[in-house]
Amino acid sequence: MSQFDAPTTAIDDIAGTYALDVSHTRLGFVARHAMVTKVRGAFGAFEGTATINTATPAESKVELTIDTASVDTGNPDRNGHLVSPDFFDVENYPTIRFVSTDVTRDGDDWTITGDLTIKDVTKPVTIEFEQTGSAVDPFGNTRVGFEGETTVNRKDFGLTWNAALETGGVLVSEKVKLEFDISAIKSA
Repeated sequence: MSQFDAPTTAIDDIAGTYALDVSHTRLGFVARHAMVTKVRGAFGAFEGTATINTATPAESKVELTIDTASVDTGNPDRNGHLVSPDFFDVENYPTIRFVSTDVTRDGDDWTITGDLTIKDVTKPVTIEFEQTGSAVDPFGNTRVGFEGETTVNRKDFGLTWNAALETGGVLVSEKVKLEFDISAIKSA
């Protein structure tokens, strides 16, 4: 049994150009803390566009820029540590960027591979997305939704700070799950 209402399908062909709706999109992450619990966070300021070509998915493109200082984990002290030179070093690296290099589709499932840049380190990542519906909202906007996730090693991007625990293990996991709950509005 689904925990949410069934998604809607307002349009059969979602081809077009879209802009991320920041107020209805979540760009989040999950990391283990002290090897016993998960800490969640998200970025509140970002912009992104997607050109979706349903007939030739490889011609689709996605670009995303995140304001790194907008990180929020619900804890001001932790947020302050994350923006410091120990982690994101927002004074020197104010944005995180993603630019797609390949897009494939299998039904409602999309795979987007691209270059993720954090702290001037660029690495390829692949994100699996599921199309979660389309709708025309009360304001006449055509919307599409996608959910996706991938896991990265934060050390690959120069996020190397950690502290050893007396009981073994470390304070912050190296692997971080990136979560994407996307709502995008058609612009063309």
